[in-house]
Amino acid sequence: MTGHGARLRGGRCLLIAVAILAASGGGWLMLRGSIAAEPSPPAAIVPVTTAAAARQDLPVYLSGIGNVQALYSVLVRSRVDGTLDSVNFTEGQEVKKGDLLAVIDPRPYQAALDQAAAQKAKDEAGLANARVDLERYAHLVRNQFASQQQVDTQQMTVNQALAAIKADEASIETAALNLSFTHIVSPLNGRVGLRMVDPGNLIHANDASGIVNVTQVHPITAVFTLPEENLPQVIDAMRAGHVSVLAYSSDHKTRLSAGELLTPDNAIDATSGTIKLKALFQNADNRLWPGQFIDARVQVIVLHEAVTVPAAAVQRGQDGLYVYVVKPDSTVAMRPVEEAMEQDGMAVIAKGLNGGEQVVTNGQSRLTDGVRVAPHGAPSETPKPASTG
Repeated sequence: MTGHGARLRGGRCLLIAVAILAASGGGWLMLRGSIAAEPSPPAAIVPVTTAAAARQDLPVYLSGIGNVQALYSVLVRSRVDGTLDSVNFTEGQEVKKGDLLAVIDPRPYQAALDQAAAQKAKDEAGLANARVDLERYAHLVRNQFASQQQVDTQQMTVNQALAAIKADEASIETAALNLSFTHIVSPLNGRVGLRMVDPGNLIHANDASGIVNVTQVHPITAVFTLPEENLPQVIDAMRAGHVSVLAYSSDHKTRLSAGELLTPDNAIDATSGTIKLKALFQNADNRLWPGQFIDARVQVIVLHEAVTVPAAAVQRGQDGLYVYVVKPDSTVAMRPVEEAMEQDGMAVIAKGLNGGEQVVTNGQSRLTDGVRVAPHGAPSETPKPASTG
């Protein structure tokens, strides 16, 4: 009985274990079934910014740093000594050639002119007397009452009087010229700068500081430099016609004026390997100022029907340059491209795009081939997380 009871207990335990395994196995199968039945989450849609690859005529510029120079600049100085009586301009005023700028006390020079005129009158009276004596001696010598020597001597006296009168005329012209120098006028059309001397000061001829500086700013010029390897392109452009030059602010952002290239310098700077060029600007709005630093851009050619994209769209990979093109089904494809040049934030694509494609300009770091995107401005289908109170 004992052995038989033990076998019965062992068989009962085995049946219980089988039942437990069966029950647990069924639950596992049910769990697997429920997991398999749940749908997989949708693939994430990446928000990106896009732009169209456009075909357009694109001017090509060469850029160089330079500074603005007045077309003409004159430091106005006095040409005579004297007290500065008045200043007849306002600082910063636009003046024309011949406009009165300043007056130096003219009285000493007027007196010198009067003195020269009086001396001429005196010498003219002496000449008249000498001629009367010459005529008298000539009459006497014909009647043999005077010698020929007396006549010749009197002729020399007349000639001396004539020479004295010519000297007097030169003195009058000199005095008149010095008197005119007391009225200082503008030598050109331009803009006066800051006054360098005040009325009441004694000034001297050719003082180093001068009275005022006058600069012509309409039109105005700019001198800038380009690398010597750019010179052939500039020469070719000049042979084809007028060459446009754009002046931008020194931060390369603000366009100031448009002008025309005048000429390159006649020699390349051997120390820097650069060539100087001069451009002319009408400067009607006074946006260019003498001494101002600018970024000068010379248009050397126009690329017709060039395919352009924002430079931010072009990425560099292990195999070269590429862009992400957005396909009609809103997925992206990586496309290799060749870039001809880059200018003002635009890249010219020589190969890889035909124009009209939508390319990704921002958000490329999350993209691979086939990823679905939501272009900037389109609503994203990515589910938003529930807000928490």
